[in-house]
Amino acid sequence: MDLAMLKEYLPFLIPLVIAQLALGITALVHVLRYPHYRFGNKVMWAIIVMLVQFIGPAAYFAFGRGNE
Repeated sequence: MDLAMLKEYLPFLIPLVIAQLALGITALVHVLRYPHYRFGNKVMWAIIVMLVQFIGPAAYFAFGRGNE
Protein backbone atom coordinates (compact mmCIF):
# COMPACT_ATOMS: atom_id res chain seq x y z
CA MET A 1 0.00 0.00 0.00
CA ASP A 2 1.56 3.25 -1.02
CA LEU A 3 1.22 6.60 0.72
CA ALA A 4 -1.16 8.09 -1.88
CA MET A 5 -3.64 5.27 -1.37
CA LEU A 6 -3.43 5.67 2.40
CA LYS A 7 -4.14 9.41 2.11
CA GLU A 8 -7.16 8.60 -0.04
CA TYR A 9 -8.70 6.31 2.60
CA LEU A 10 -7.69 8.34 5.66
CA PRO A 11 -10.93 10.39 5.84
CA PHE A 12 -12.87 7.12 6.08
CA LEU A 13 -10.49 5.36 8.46
CA ILE A 14 -10.20 8.06 11.13
CA PRO A 15 -13.93 8.07 12.08
CA LEU A 16 -13.97 4.26 12.10
CA VAL A 17 -10.97 4.11 14.41
CA ILE A 18 -12.48 6.72 16.73
CA ALA A 19 -15.81 4.86 16.82
CA GLN A 20 -14.06 1.55 17.52
CA LEU A 21 -12.03 3.04 20.36
CA ALA A 22 -15.08 4.74 21.89
CA LEU A 23 -17.12 1.54 21.72
CA GLY A 24 -14.28 -0.54 23.18
CA ILE A 25 -13.60 1.86 26.04
CA THR A 26 -17.30 2.19 26.86
CA ALA A 27 -17.77 -1.58 26.87
CA LEU A 28 -14.66 -2.15 29.01
CA VAL A 29 -15.74 0.47 31.56
CA HIS A 30 -19.17 -1.14 31.73
CA VAL A 31 -17.66 -4.62 32.18
CA LEU A 32 -15.47 -3.40 35.02
CA ARG A 33 -18.22 -1.47 36.84
CA TYR A 34 -21.18 -3.86 36.72
CA PRO A 35 -21.10 -7.35 38.26
CA HIS A 36 -24.15 -8.90 36.55
CA TYR A 37 -23.97 -10.57 33.13
CA ARG A 38 -26.43 -12.74 31.21
CA PHE A 39 -23.72 -15.35 30.84
CA GLY A 40 -20.00 -15.50 31.47
CA ASN A 41 -18.02 -13.50 33.98
CA LYS A 42 -16.08 -10.26 34.24
CA VAL A 43 -12.74 -11.73 33.14
CA MET A 44 -14.22 -13.43 30.09
CA TRP A 45 -16.00 -10.27 28.90
CA ALA A 46 -12.97 -8.06 29.54
CA ILE A 47 -10.82 -10.34 27.38
CA ILE A 48 -13.43 -10.48 24.61
CA VAL A 49 -13.90 -6.70 24.62
CA MET A 50 -10.16 -6.01 24.51
CA LEU A 51 -9.04 -8.68 22.04
CA VAL A 52 -11.90 -9.00 19.56
CA GLN A 53 -11.93 -5.53 18.05
CA PHE A 54 -15.32 -4.00 17.23
CA ILE A 55 -17.20 -7.33 17.37
CA GLY A 56 -16.26 -7.93 21.02
CA PRO A 57 -17.81 -4.72 22.41
CA ALA A 58 -20.86 -5.11 20.18
CA ALA A 59 -21.30 -8.72 21.35
CA TYR A 60 -21.02 -7.62 24.98
CA PHE A 61 -23.75 -4.98 24.61
CA ALA A 62 -25.96 -7.39 22.62
CA PHE A 63 -25.52 -10.60 24.62
CA GLY A 64 -23.49 -10.16 27.79
CA ARG A 65 -24.85 -7.09 29.50
CA GLY A 66 -27.18 -8.03 32.33
CA ASN A 67 -30.25 -6.24 33.56
CA GLU A 68 -29.53 -3.17 35.59
